[in-house]
Amino acid sequence: MQSSDAPSHIVHAPQQRYRDGQAELTIRGLIIGILITLVFTAANVYFGLKAGLTFSTSIPAAVISMAILRGFRDATVQENNIVQTVASAAGTLSSIIFVLPGLIMIGWWTEFPFWISFWICALGGILGVMYSIPLRRALVTTSDLPYPEGVACAEVLKVGSSSDSKHASDIEHGRAGLLAVLWGSIVAAVFAVVVQTQVLAADVAQTFRIGRRGSVSGYDFFLSFALLGIGHLVGLSVGIAMLIGAVIGWGWGVPHFSAMAGDLTTAAATLAQKTWSTKVRFIGAGAIGVSAIWTLLKLVKPVARGLAGAMAASRARKAGKADTLPITERDIPIGIVGVVTLICMLPIAWLLGYFGNSSGLGAHLPTLIIGGVAYVVLMSFFVSAVCGYMAGLIGSSNSPLSGIGILVVI
Repeated sequence: MQSSDAPSHIVHAPQQRYRDGQAELTIRGLIIGILITLVFTAANVYFGLKAGLTFSTSIPAAVISMAILRGFRDATVQENNIVQTVASAAGTLSSIIFVLPGLIMIGWWTEFPFWISFWICALGGILGVMYSIPLRRALVTTSDLPYPEGVACAEVLKVGSSSDSKHASDIEHGRAGLLAVLWGSIVAAVFAVVVQTQVLAADVAQTFRIGRRGSVSGYDFFLSFALLGIGHLVGLSVGIAMLIGAVIGWGWGVPHFSAMAGDLTTAAATLAQKTWSTKVRFIGAGAIGVSAIWTLLKLVKPVARGLAGAMAASRARKAGKADTLPITERDIPIGIVGVVTLICMLPIAWLLGYFGNSSGLGAHLPTLIIGGVAYVVLMSFFVSAVCGYMAGLIGSSNSPLSGIGILVVI
């Protein structure tokens, strides 16, 4: 199955044909994908906590796996695709940092219980995969979304194909991509060492008051080669949009709401951060909520067609006509999708009961569990559809996951 941010079959170029008998899901590919996922998840968690921004790992993972698998004669573009699909989990799994730390901050948890955290992540991931089966037809097959990161990743996969990259220019292209990754890593590491020795300053921040009404604002310039790389991945238009959002937030939002508070005693830095966290951020969440609802309304008909297509494919499989379907159209049967989704509801109900008992709501536990399970079923599909649409529109690196998390909690 293709990852949500890298549907290689929509590339506006000669498509890669899947051929029966070629290696696709291999132990070798899974091991490489897991190792890349570990590294990129750690990097995404760090930069998510540092800058509030995560990045899609599909493109760099495809470049790295291309370089590794090129050393094997029997490697295929399908196997390379599996590696980048596994590694793409690093870009989504790391978004848990926008949710679980909140339980620590409010004092509900004093530490992260491993198995509870594990099941929260695992069940959310499984539900996301199951919901992506009908959504794939609505968001990819019958959609005109550009998928900027998916197109770029598909081009890398084509270059990395041992069977289709026999031209010297393709081989040179692949080597150039690997060298770019290596040199970028070296330069970023050297800069980090220089900053740690305090030869250069990487962060320049300042907060200040405006006028006599208690308005505050500020700026924080942080230089990071890793963030420069993320900016290259997300593109100029998205970078400008984020810059405009920051200017609106700190140029109008923080000064306006801090002036309304009229607090002249609190330190400017503390007041600015408090205003940003408790006022301005929720304006962004509201904007995301409106756009998410509008997006979902637009997706009603495509999702219905996608479900109909999935059921038609399931009927063809039962009638013994599965071999007539192209391999790229052989989804997980919609019946299995439903069964797996229902099975996931059992541990989710247990988790809801666990949290309910911990909060002293045991007397209302049955009602809370039933309502909670129904909410999870509906809201998880809603979030999957919105995130998939945003990945297709502006790329998964730019999907406002933290804002969607705030919206779901509200």
